[in-house]
Amino acid sequence: MGFRMSKELPRVGYVVNFMLGAQSYPRYVILKFPGIDDEAAASKLIGRKVIWKTSTGKEITGKIVKTHGTAGCVVAVFKKALPGQALGTHVYLKN
Repeated sequence: MGFRMSKELPRVGYVVNFMLGAQSYPRYVILKFPGIDDEAAASKLIGRKVIWKTSTGKEITGKIVKTHGTAGCVVAVFKKALPGQALGTHVYLKN
């Protein structure tokens, strides 16, 4: 069951984790969107803008730059680093 482009894109995803390695990369975030279950469908999101909203209403924008693995996750780079409280919260695709 893959993602079908005939319907519209999912509007809401969630933050899975930060990119990790020998050091942490707080501006690089792994995102998952419901209904996108494979790498081919996730690659169609590359270049799209995403927004993460704080509890006070501020918005931090980012851009999806690549896929992550084969399960449909993507990596987004945000202009400012997201706080740790962002894990598990929603991100929104910008029009």
